[in-house]
Amino acid sequence: MSDVNINKQLEIHGIIPSEQEHATPEELYARLIDKIKQYHPSSELEMIDKAYKFAKEAHKDQKRKSGEPYIIHPLHTALILADLELDKESIMAALLHDVMEDTSVTREDMIEAFGEEVTDLVDGVTKLTKLDYDVDKVEKQAENLRKMFLAMAKDIRVILIKLADRLHNMRTLMYRSPEGQKETSRETIDIYSPIADRLGISKIKIELDDLSLRYLEPEKYDELVEGVHQRLEHREDFMNELIEVVAGYVEKAGIKATIDGRVKHYFSIYKKMVNQHKTLDQIYDIFAVRIIVDSVMECYGALGIIHEKFTPVPGRFKDYIAMPKENMYQSLHTSLIAPNGQPFEIQIRTAEMHRTAEYGIAAHWKYKENLTGDDNEEQKISWLRQILEWQRDMTDNQEFLDLLKDDLNMFSGNVYCFTPDGDLKNLPNGSTPVDFAYSIHSAVGNKMIGAKVNGEMVNIDYEIKNGDRIEILTSNNSSGPSRDWLKIVKSTQAKNKINQWFRSQNKEVNIERGNDLIKAYCKTKSINLEEIMKPKYMDIVRTKYGFKEWDALLATVGHGGLKEGQIVNRLLDQYKKDHDEPITDQQVIDIIDKNAQGQGLISSSKSGVIVEGMDDVAVRFSKCCTPVPGDEIVGFVTRGRGVSLHRTDCVNMINLPEMERNRLIEASWAEDQSSHEGKYNTEIVIYAHNRVGILSDLSKIFTENDIDVLSINSRTSKNEIATITMAFQINSTDELNDIIAKIRQIDSIIDIERTAS
Repeated sequence: MSDVNINKQLEIHGIIPSEQEHATPEELYARLIDKIKQYHPSSELEMIDKAYKFAKEAHKDQKRKSGEPYIIHPLHTALILADLELDKESIMAALLHDVMEDTSVTREDMIEAFGEEVTDLVDGVTKLTKLDYDVDKVEKQAENLRKMFLAMAKDIRVILIKLADRLHNMRTLMYRSPEGQKETSRETIDIYSPIADRLGISKIKIELDDLSLRYLEPEKYDELVEGVHQRLEHREDFMNELIEVVAGYVEKAGIKATIDGRVKHYFSIYKKMVNQHKTLDQIYDIFAVRIIVDSVMECYGALGIIHEKFTPVPGRFKDYIAMPKENMYQSLHTSLIAPNGQPFEIQIRTAEMHRTAEYGIAAHWKYKENLTGDDNEEQKISWLRQILEWQRDMTDNQEFLDLLKDDLNMFSGNVYCFTPDGDLKNLPNGSTPVDFAYSIHSAVGNKMIGAKVNGEMVNIDYEIKNGDRIEILTSNNSSGPSRDWLKIVKSTQAKNKINQWFRSQNKEVNIERGNDLIKAYCKTKSINLEEIMKPKYMDIVRTKYGFKEWDALLATVGHGGLKEGQIVNRLLDQYKKDHDEPITDQQVIDIIDKNAQGQGLISSSKSGVIVEGMDDVAVRFSKCCTPVPGDEIVGFVTRGRGVSLHRTDCVNMINLPEMERNRLIEASWAEDQSSHEGKYNTEIVIYAHNRVGILSDLSKIFTENDIDVLSINSRTSKNEIATITMAFQINSTDELNDIIAKIRQIDSIIDIERTAS
């Protein structure tokens, strides 16, 4: 008999069940023990009880933002891990994971009470807690991610505990500020959710996605929930009848199965709507039928019955049993047409496959020591090993960050192909024979001279299709990869190996070239290289870019990974910090007195401006109004930081208190601005009707005019009006007016204004 379980309620991801919202610590702990006993009935629970009491005592005076006792959070984290059926040590570490960070408990105290294994887990999670994902701080972000993967390598359970910790924090995100909600949601959807996906833990990945969407796009999320709920109500009878019919067919064939209906999770629907430019009404696989059987043979048997009874949709069958995803997900997916003409999806898998789909690496992980386990587990963490290999190979943080994010983004879409011997290869969609070659071995890729697909010669930019059989042609006389290959490869592995080849083959040449580029830049800008190339400044800049030695930085400049101007300007900034001579308070008073008596001398500053009453003093361009040549300007004498230059229409100058106005001093631009070195920062705000491609159109104008864009920030209001703030570098107001005129010609632009405060 088929066991039919029909879902009649819509599960809204991201909302804690009401019975858990106000549960006491004692109730939650009782629930935790019950869960552990279900999958580990013989387990001795004394140490878990000790960990709970220890954590409760350590956090006794602390409250969460919700007003609840702090111990509620570690208990929920442990409950999530108990759902994954993790071992006692992981549960204990979850209960204790904030103790070392938020209380006076030391590592030594933890080791004495719970031993090194649990303490190391807690320590690993603690080190991940303060990761910073500010996208404008590339070096810090990359270094933090490196730490995360090293912690994962030491013990994979560290990231499982961290994922559970993040999931409960996301579930209670309503108590954070709107800014905090968006920041946490962005790092969750960029980093934690893809890692959960990579490890195959869909149970956590799905909820993290939906919760992130809830706070990043609240209006669209609410519309989606309401729309899906309405469709579920309208189609409940249809789904119930469909499941009954499918169950009848499967039962008649003598196959024992559990059959239920499921709702596609919100983020997946949202992504489909955005990527395919569809409305909710046009998404037909919102609901699916899932068939769970006992064996692989029964999976294919049930598939045959379903295809016999319903009309399959051409091209919509996927066999993830024969060709599992990289995270070991296995299932049969097929789209069909119901008798009433309504499309629907069926997934067929074994109970073991279903468990792996839900829990991923946590489903079968048998912890022994470090990363040891059976061959299956080794395969599941091969991605982590690849990340660790990248870390060893790369000193450039930006490159590491780009490769990691590319890899996380590409993971969801793969293509399957075969070697001449029939071995399966799993590559990102759009991959070429070059990607295939490097997936075999770096030596194969480096010596590649051509490729055959299904016995026929193809170009190296041929896009691999599912089922292709690929043969790579190599030669020992090959001169190695071409830089053009970087433009056609899709896999992060191939990009890394190609870049690694160029770094190793041309290291000495690149070091010399990088050195020459820096010298040439300094000569062009009349910068004294000897002054700024001091070990002190070089160490600061080298560390800033994440290099272990100066030659590695020079080599990166040599092969184009960094611009020589970036390095020189960083060195110059450090030099100026040591050599700027601040104005004393007495000098400020003297200057103001001279101004009042009309005795000020007029002198030209190195910054390209003429300031009354100042003799070659430090001049700084204010960030509030970012003046550029052509603007009317005024100087403001600061205490200790020279003269700050403002536009005369700057709000800060217009509203300057009367008692401060005697600090204002006349200033103007030098007549010969052509001799001034460098460019000027400025910022504009663009108002436009929101549409796809508007940022691309803006970027194109700046690229065509060779203007360096420093930052772009965009937000969209409820009425679909986009406010885009752009900071960039220009030479004068003439150039600024020219670029503004070109932007006004872009479709959808409403207005443009310069920032004035």
